[in-house]
Amino acid sequence: MSADPEAIMLFAAGFGTRMGALTADRPKPLIPVAGRPLIDHALNLVDGVQPIRTVANLHYQADQLAAHLEPKGVLLSREEPMILETGGGLRAALPFLGCDPVYTLNTDAIWAGPNPLHLLRDAWDPDQMDALLMCIPIAQTLGHGGTGDFTLDPDGRITRGPGVVYGGAQILKTDGLEEFDEPAFSLNRLWDRMHQRDRLRAVKYPGRWCDVGRPEGIALAESLIADV
Repeated sequence: MSADPEAIMLFAAGFGTRMGALTADRPKPLIPVAGRPLIDHALNLVDGVQPIRTVANLHYQADQLAAHLEPKGVLLSREEPMILETGGGLRAALPFLGCDPVYTLNTDAIWAGPNPLHLLRDAWDPDQMDALLMCIPIAQTLGHGGTGDFTLDPDGRITRGPGVVYGGAQILKTDGLEEFDEPAFSLNRLWDRMHQRDRLRAVKYPGRWCDVGRPEGIALAESLIADV
């Protein structure tokens, strides 16, 4: 096992149902934000850490995404006939990723501030943690409802509860994915097991972050980009 991640998984298989008519004929990662497909903003972050391999999972409107990503050198993990959720999708992509641990990155958010993947890499300690999540204080988020996903302790330990939002970027050891029998499952289940073993940690993002999961998130994200 390498101490530091050398590959990154981009989650791009979802149906984008919260986007309504905007995803009737295209996948959410190809919706334009500030004149560029949403997934290209994620690829900018990827370029900052120069992984050996970049992999994206595809399901909804997979051919459109493949046509966009293959020329950029992204390896494609197609999920057929069913979508596999985050845990199952990551496990299915392991032959492409080829190493452990890995970065994972959601493709429906805009970050304003330092590259979250840099911050994760600098804070990663495989002797103390099996996953390291990038979380954002509620006051620094746009387009996100609710009180948060986790409570973050000063030592980096997290528990389910209000306080910070998981931003969709992490470093994760993947060996625990084999503990699940079903093909489709959420990474939340793996996090819960890591928490029980005191191996789940998070770092607090110092910048701002916008969820682009709904149509109104596009204008919020563009305003955030314009302020940078």
